[in-house]
This record gives sequence, structure tokens and C-alpha cells, in this order.
Amino acid sequence: MFRLLSQSLLVALLALAGSGAVASEMISLSSDCPPGFELTTGQCELRSLYQMYPSLEDAGVGGLKTGLPATRDGFSPEQTDLGRYLFFDPVLSGDGSTSCASCHHPDLGFADGRALSVGASGEPLPRSAPSLWNVAFLNSFYWDGRAGTLEEQMVGPLYDAREMANTPEQLLRDLNAIPEYRRLFAQAYPNEFRSAQAEIQLQQIYTAIAAFQVSLVSLNSRYDQYAHGYADALSEPEIAGLNIFRSFVARCAECHTPPLFSNQQIAVIGTPDPEGMPFDIGAETPTGDKTLRGGFKVPSLRNIELTAPYMHSGRFDTLREAAAFYTGGRGHAVPADQELLIHWHIWEPKLTDDELDRLVDFMKTLTDESFKPREPRALPSGMAPVHNTLAALGKSQEGGEHHE
Repeated sequence: MFRLLSQSLLVALLALAGSGAVASEMISLSSDCPPGFELTTGQCELRSLYQMYPSLEDAGVGGLKTGLPATRDGFSPEQTDLGRYLFFDPVLSGDGSTSCASCHHPDLGFADGRALSVGASGEPLPRSAPSLWNVAFLNSFYWDGRAGTLEEQMVGPLYDAREMANTPEQLLRDLNAIPEYRRLFAQAYPNEFRSAQAEIQLQQIYTAIAAFQVSLVSLNSRYDQYAHGYADALSEPEIAGLNIFRSFVARCAECHTPPLFSNQQIAVIGTPDPEGMPFDIGAETPTGDKTLRGGFKVPSLRNIELTAPYMHSGRFDTLREAAAFYTGGRGHAVPADQELLIHWHIWEPKLTDDELDRLVDFMKTLTDESFKPREPRALPSGMAPVHNTLAALGKSQEGGEHHE
């Protein structure tokens, strides 16, 4: 559990940071694009072999050489790097206890390793934290798909009393009180800081964090190497798992469509809710569509090996358990008092134990952290980066390879 800072202590820390008493070094934003991006007329644009392939609309359930969905890019290197500092800085939370990385830790697949996330309130949230890998390709956000942009999504956690517990007014007041942040925002948004009186604006904060998030690209797994033509990238059991994954019997690829490994649709599959919690009606809430009761977005399977436990409810501890759920029979986990329109792909494939094992073998080939960003060694606020406690217990931070 993170130690909560009182408002008076947070203000004192911000004042010290602004005077240079806490910040130990001068920070300079990178003028280089993140790995996988090319600098073009001042903006970072993604470059991938998948851009050579035909679009998914012409490829059914996604062949090996199928193009990715449209990507969002076009941010400057400085905006992206500023977003990296903001992402790890607990000054964004109302009491200085929580950062974006608290629920989206890079060493936990940009999830948090918990069944249900925990925010500044210390209480479990209703759902698990989704991974942020490859969010540049997504067309909606949250498990129920209620946000259409990254900027729209991020205001939820920022201002939710259970998560980061901030307000727009306090966020602007705190960041503008830190000269180091004002200097860096001027570096990232030079056209908007021509006056010495210019102040940090909310949209600039949102844009910078979005810029960092779209840099989280994972497209160089062993599966990708195989898809691009290197046949030895996968073992025979892994290739067998790929064939099961794409088969009409298992039908995994019809929802987890390559190469993103998600069709980005809402699906009602009837997974169990957390013990002791009320039934989660999912996408019915934002859409008002009763046919989507209990429906949630199909998550990408990329880096799925790193993001246990699984499902929106975090009910399955292992990939094997999650895969086995689909062989349990249509609607077998739906509460007796609920009537759900289960997705027609969910049926009874009756996969064998060996087939389930091969599916797990294949899903692990989707792991790729080669573009994992470095965690800042120092923050502009002068505060220490806040880490997920599970990561601190041994999953990361040893050796310093992710630091500047």
C-alpha cells in the first residue's frame, strides 16, 4: 500500500522541487523519436513491416502477412518524452501517491499484476488494468469501450476519486508551480510558450501522455519474425498452437485477429465476475444496448504472457486457465439470474489438454518488450517514481537496465 501524502506535504514538496532542492539534475527532453518511429518534418511516424501488407479488411481473420489497423502517430519527440516523465510522476495524483505507472507498470506488461486494480483510495476497483501495449492501433478504450480517444480515456483515472483523485484545477496549479515542468512544456510546445506568462494547459498534458502511450509498440515477437518469413522463429509445438489458434474448431483468431490479435469489438463471452462482487453489465452501461449486457472489448493478446491474471475480472491466474474457459460450454459461468446474449463464436470446441497446452505455447510467442521505454531516473517534480508494489517485490527494477 502506498503511503498517502497530505495536501500540505504535497504542496511543500512541489515548492522544494520548484526551487531545485529536490530535483537532483537538469532534465532535457529527447529530440530523437522512440524506437520504431522515424522523424519526418518534426513528427515521429511509425515504421513497420506490416505497413507493406494489405489491410485487414481484405484478409478475413488475419493471415500472417496482414496489415495492422490504422495507427495514431505524428507527435514530436519532445512531446513523447515529456509524456514519459508525466506517466511516471505521482504529482499527477491528488495526494502524490499514485502515477499512471502504478496501474500500468512497464515491467508487468503495462498492466499491474493484480486481479483488480487499486487506486489512491486503497480500495479495489471494479476491473483489472488493461495493458497499454499497442494502444496506438485501438479505436476505443476501457473494457467497455466507452472512450474514443486516448485523451478521453486518460481523464477518467486522473479525476476519479478512487484512482488518481485529482481535479483539473489542482493538476494545473501543481504543474504550473514547478518551474522545471514549465520549462519542459515550453520545450515540447514552443509555439504555445512564446510569452513568459504562458502557463501549462490541460490539453498539453493530455497530448503529451497520449504521445508517450502511442510509442508503446510491440511488433517484434517471435511470432512476428515467423510471420515475416523466418520459419525457424517458432518451434513445432508453437506452430501447432498457431494452427489450432487459427482453426475453425478453436476459432480464437476470429476475435483475436492477427496481427493486432484483437478485432476491437465488444463480445459477450460470459466470464465469471470476481468473488463477492455484483454482476458487471459491461458495455450495456455506455451503449444502453441490452444485447451487450456483460460484454467487454476483445483485448489484444500481445504480451499476454506478462499480464496475468486474465479477463476484465482477473479471475484466471494463468493462460492455461483462460484458454480452458472456452472449452467449458457456452454460458457455463453465467449467473443463474442473468440472461446474456453470448457471442456466437463461443461454443464447445472440446479441445484436448494437449491442444490447450499448444495454444499456451503459441500465445507466449507474442511476447516482445524490445521497445520497452526507460523509466526516468529523476522526475521534474522532484518526487520519486511510484511503483506498483508487485513489481517492487521482485518482477523488476533490478540491474538498472530500464533507467537513464
